[in-house]
Amino acid sequence: MPEEQDCLQCGKCCEKWGWDQKGIPEDLVPWINGHRTDILQHVSITFRDGRRTTGKNLAAADLPRVTRIYYWVDPRGKKLTYCPFFFRADDGKVYCRIHRVKPAVCIGFTPWNEGIRDYALDCPACRNSMP
Repeated sequence: MPEEQDCLQCGKCCEKWGWDQKGIPEDLVPWINGHRTDILQHVSITFRDGRRTTGKNLAAADLPRVTRIYYWVDPRGKKLTYCPFFFRADDGKVYCRIHRVKPAVCIGFTPWNEGIRDYALDCPACRNSMP
């Protein structure tokens, strides 16, 4: 498969893998600096002392004490089984409401390079390129 492939925005990736993902502190920095509580409220944070909370009130100074970051939760901290930023438009295409600041796990996911053959066969962007 080619490393570069055009996504057709079918939404299959986001529906299947757009939730229940681990995050990294580098994802949180622009959200904290940009006061993006709309995003941070959907992030589960575990601190070194075992305390858990959403990222809504997280500050940059807290990051060294963070041991686990989890996407996505509701504002009360309950795990979601979908991405809260997933949006299917009237044109049938799927859009990410936080595309410009989405997490690294989402940016880096390319089914055509993941070796997920059973899934890739259902991906319209992969279907015509599979060996």
